[in-house]
Formats: sequence, C-alpha cells, structure tokens
Amino acid sequence: MTTPERSGLSRSNTRQRPFRRPIPAPLRIIGGLALMIVIGTLLLLLPGVSTGTRLTPMEAAFTATSALSVTGLSIITPATDLTLFGQIILLLLIQLGGVGFMVTATVAFWMLGRRVSLPQRLALSDSLGLIMPGAILTLTRQVMLTVLAIEGIGALLLWLHWRDELGPQQAIFYAIFHAISAFCNAGFDLFGGLPEYPQGIPNDNLTLTLLAALIFIGGLGIPVLGDLLTYHTGRQISLHTRLTLMVVVSLNCAGGLAIFLAEQGEGRILHAEPWYRQLLLAFFQAISTRTAGFSGIQPLDAMSPASELVMVTLMFIGAAPASMGGGITTGTFVVLTLALWAYAQGLPTAQIGGRKIAPDMVRKASAVLTIALFAVLLATWLILMTNPTAPLDLVVFEVVSAFATCGLTLAFTSELNTFGQLVIMVMMFWGRLGALTIILGLAQLRHQQLYEYPEAQILIG
Repeated sequence: MTTPERSGLSRSNTRQRPFRRPIPAPLRIIGGLALMIVIGTLLLLLPGVSTGTRLTPMEAAFTATSALSVTGLSIITPATDLTLFGQIILLLLIQLGGVGFMVTATVAFWMLGRRVSLPQRLALSDSLGLIMPGAILTLTRQVMLTVLAIEGIGALLLWLHWRDELGPQQAIFYAIFHAISAFCNAGFDLFGGLPEYPQGIPNDNLTLTLLAALIFIGGLGIPVLGDLLTYHTGRQISLHTRLTLMVVVSLNCAGGLAIFLAEQGEGRILHAEPWYRQLLLAFFQAISTRTAGFSGIQPLDAMSPASELVMVTLMFIGAAPASMGGGITTGTFVVLTLALWAYAQGLPTAQIGGRKIAPDMVRKASAVLTIALFAVLLATWLILMTNPTAPLDLVVFEVVSAFATCGLTLAFTSELNTFGQLVIMVMMFWGRLGALTIILGLAQLRHQQLYEYPEAQILIG
C-alpha cells in the first residue's frame, strides 16, 4: 500500500520535474550563429589582434558578423589593420561560418564520442537544407573531409603559384587563407591595402581560374556535394543535384556573357584587354558575384550601370541551398520558374523530369522571395533615410551584397554611418541564415490554428 508520505513525495518530485519542450531546430541555428558572433567579437577585441590601437566594438562586431556569415564586407582592411594573430582569428571565423555552426558542433560531438540527439540531428538537417535527417552523421563526416581536402588542394595549388612572388613562407599562409575564403565564398583577402597590390587580389589568369573553381564548388551546396560523393556507389543523382548544376552553370554563363557584352566599347573597363582576357574576367566576375565577393575586374566601381544591374541580379539569386553562399538560392529561383511555366501551360502543378513539385514547396519559395524583397527594400529605405547623400544605386548594391552574403562593394561600406553599418550587419546575419530558417523559427512560436475562415477572391494582375 502506498503511504500518504510516499504519495506526497511522489507528487513533490513530479512538480520539481516539469516537462520542458526542446528548443526547435531553427531557433537552435539562429541562436548558435548569434552566440558565435558574440564570441567572435570578443576574440577580435583581444590585445594583439590589431596592428595599431584595438578595434572598436563596432569594428569587431561588424568583422565577426561578416566573417561568420561568409560575406566579406568590411569596415577595416585585414591586410594592414590586423596582425597575423588577428588574421588567423578571422580565418577561423570564416571557416566556422562556412561549414556552419551545427556542422561544427556535430563533428565536435562525434570526435569526443558523445551521442548526437534527435533534436541536434534535426537542427543539423535544417542547417544543411536536407529534407530527411537519415544518415545525417555519415553525410556530415564525408562532407567535412571533402571540404578539408578541396581546401587543401586549392591551398597547395595557390602556394605553388604564389611562392615565387610572395616568398615560400608568406605564400603558405596566403594560400591557405584565400583557399578557405574562396571555397567558403567569404571574399576576404589579404592583398587589398598593400602597396604592391593596390587593387586587391592578383588577377592573373591562373589565380582567377583557381579561385573560380573553389568558389564554384563551394557554391554548389552540401546536399549536392554529398550526392556527388555517393555517386560512385551506384546511386542515381537526385533531381535536386541535376537542377542545381543546370541552374548554376546557366547563371554563370548568362552572367558572364552579359558582363562581357556590357563592358565592350570605347571607354569601358574591359576595352583594352584581349578578347580571351575579357571573357576570363567577365566569367570570373559572374561566378564571384553570385556569392564570393572577390573582384577580378578592378576597380569594380568603374563598371557600367548595365554590369551593376547584372551583378545585383546574380547576387540576389545567390548560390545553391545549404551552400557557402546566400541569396534567395537557386532552389527558390528554379521552383518559382517552374511554377510560372506550369501556370503558363495551364498545368495544375509544376513539373520537371517526370516529377511534380509539391505545392508546399512553391509556397515556401514564394515566402522566401517575398520576405527577401521586403527585407532588401526596408534595409535600403533605412539607409537612405539615415544617409541622405548616399546614391540609390550604391545603397541597393551594398544591401543586396550583404543579403546575399556576397561581399562585393562599390567602395561604399566604410562611408556608412553607425546605423547604416548596423543595418548591413542585420542583413548579413539574415542572409547567412536564410529567410526560410527565420520563417520556420518564428513559426515555432505560433500556436496551431484550429479553425479556417471562408474562402474569398481577390483581384490580381
């Protein structure tokens, strides 16, 4: 028989152990990135990081946000304002931001022999953009090893190319830094600000080719890399991978050709170059513009308005889902394009490759596009309101570059006031997470609606 004392003790213990709901996966990702930005800011405020006086809190916070969001916009000059210790911290932040907070945490748990819980697996699958969390740990390990291998090969090739110009020792760190920065689509470089390189990174043919290859691979996305890694096992390449490769190649070719044509003619920036060099510079700039932020055409602000419009478009679309880049992503772009084509043909759903696109995916893509446009317009308006003399084209370019985590700038970032820099930081944070992650995170805070309203018709078009 249960005594009253025991019964009361049991009730007391029950009260002391209330049920706690796990933190939703999207909120884990948002909180993780915010925490890493705080830690990165504190690291950049340490003594010995800067070459002169310590970085201001704003400079440190802006740099940490830009590095962890793999953007590349900066209000300091890393080559001259940071010591070697500071540059190493910046490099670690870029690498952590590129592979993602959840990926790094999961790999750390695995190396320590700790079990990765189901909520952590769900958060990781969300951060990687995977639909199903099955075999997530195996894929993560494979991708991490592949990332390190690609960055290592890229660093080796850059070192072999730069060792005579920079010296063998300096070329080692420069090669590692720029291989990671290019693969993670970060856009930070250690050449800008140096008297020997007044325009930034070397734009010789081999350097541009190696950086473009690293940028291209990094912008494909972890799901695509994972799919390609397992292709040799007999698995078919998924529809997502096929569409991503097709769209990425198409955007790079269309963008490169558009820039090439826009910069023809007397007085244009590519006019004095040989035709093959014009093609190389134009296609490199198209590849870099989508997410990386390296400037092969120098100076960038000397490009024609037509080229600037092309670059804004490429930046806004961005890279593949769950990649090192940002933007609305190629996935959103292709889903909306297929939905539009299906509507024009009178089809009930979007279709491709013998498959139909779920209506829920179209709604998500529409939500991402709508929220992205709203965020870009709001950020542009806020900067124009607080920087009355700022030209509209420069502000739009800067905001889209931050949103797309691209990092290209028309020499305007340092001209922003403190409020404008804060707006750009928010856009970089938003762009790295992606609109869908934030929407899902906010959706977790809502209660489920238990009723529906009657249907109504609204005129459109």
